[in-house]
Amino acid sequence: MELLDAHLVPAVDGVAYGLLLFVVAAGLSLAFGTAGVLNLSHGMLYAIGAYTGAELSDGTWGGLALGLAAGTAAAALAGAGLSAATMPLARRGHLAQALLTFGIALVGGDLLIQLFGADELPVRVPGALDSSVHLLGHRYPAYRLGFIAMAVALAAFGTWVLTRTRVGAAVRASADDPQMLAATGHSPRAVHIGVLAAAGALAGAAGVLGAPIIGPGPGTSENVLMLSLVVVVLGGLRSLWATFAAAVAVGEVQTLGVSVLPDLAPYLLFAAMAAVLVFRSRFTEPAAHEERGPDTDPVSRLRRTLAARWRDRPRAAAPA
Repeated sequence: MELLDAHLVPAVDGVAYGLLLFVVAAGLSLAFGTAGVLNLSHGMLYAIGAYTGAELSDGTWGGLALGLAAGTAAAALAGAGLSAATMPLARRGHLAQALLTFGIALVGGDLLIQLFGADELPVRVPGALDSSVHLLGHRYPAYRLGFIAMAVALAAFGTWVLTRTRVGAAVRASADDPQMLAATGHSPRAVHIGVLAAAGALAGAAGVLGAPIIGPGPGTSENVLMLSLVVVVLGGLRSLWATFAAAVAVGEVQTLGVSVLPDLAPYLLFAAMAAVLVFRSRFTEPAAHEERGPDTDPVSRLRRTLAARWRDRPRAAAPA
């Protein structure tokens, strides 16, 4: 009980931190899993929302709403622009897209610093949330509890949109069979642009709402992108709830690691990621990956191609 009491606040911090990563990683996973775009500028979209929200925040609900609307819209427009930039490279593979989006991230990060300065911007939240509440005998920031509730609601809403609406059906069809989608009268190009814009909107909204947790400043986009990629690798591309669980796990490792093992904290996340990947590669049945068809996602296709080439390689004759 004493151990739980000593680490309760870092544990709840880990949930809030992980849910922030989930909102960002959900957009990154959506862009890669359905539109096939490996977007290494996704952290920049978060930074656009964070800087915009911080600039418009004035400690009122109106300022928060205005910042949320402006930051989400700006990041969505940037996502749509990324769609137009990456679409001509679709046939060249993910490496070309990764190089292009990485270059955009570098240029965009420098532009944000030129516009907003090199110092971290202060973020003012509404007075009702700029306080602390009692949580099992501890005082905890009210804003972070509010953010946890908003992130859970967003996860439920995103799952509902993808699984229960015509828009979600079109998005899933664009990933599985774009020609069949076109035969139904929907434009795969429009769906592609919409997916990248929606991914940008998620990152921008996360930037505005998460600015009090991961504030806007130099290095923010790189840090957020790195952790989001870890979440996507651990959670995979098949389930939004798997991404949710992976994000919370990453958040807990990050915050509890600093609290429990501060000397090893910088290495815990990557050690945990390596352990999960080794476990998955050894104990996941190959058939589980084939249930959804041979073209589920680009990572699975690449893995199967490499495995087939390894099996078919010419073998040296055994010595007599």
